Amino acid sequence: MPYDHIAVCLDTSPAGEAALVEATALRALGPGRLTLVHVATPPRIAGYSRWEPPEVQTFVVEAREWLEGVARGIPGAEAVVLHGDRPAHRVVEWAAGAGCDLLVAASHDSAAERLGFGGFARHLAHAAPCPVLLARPR
Repeated sequence: MPYDHIAVCLDTSPAGEAALVEATALRALGPGRLTLVHVATPPRIAGYSRWEPPEVQTFVVEAREWLEGVARGIPGAEAVVLHGDRPAHRVVEWAAGAGCDLLVAASHDSAAERLGFGGFARHLAHAAPCPVLLARPR
């Protein structure tokens, strides 16, 4: 039976592209929804102001523009930009409320990428309210 609601966690890495390919292929098997999810995290540089609402911060606006551009290229896809310091936790919270049947995320290969992103996939695998598919770059 096809999934009713697939969500794919995207970043700009080759592994993120692989996750999108897998999610799009699975979505093509049935009439369900496809949601592209990206978590815009606050930059760790000077100039970031916590006094402005997060949704108007430059990093969130740029992430939204990028993700909506990706979604426009996939018929029926919707874009959801979340924001916060703990991306995996934000995705798990969102997925629980959004009724996702499957989360697709990137599995990063290099040691440096695993240090930066491995915790994200690991947290999804253990805490998501639905099955998680980890896609590797080809």
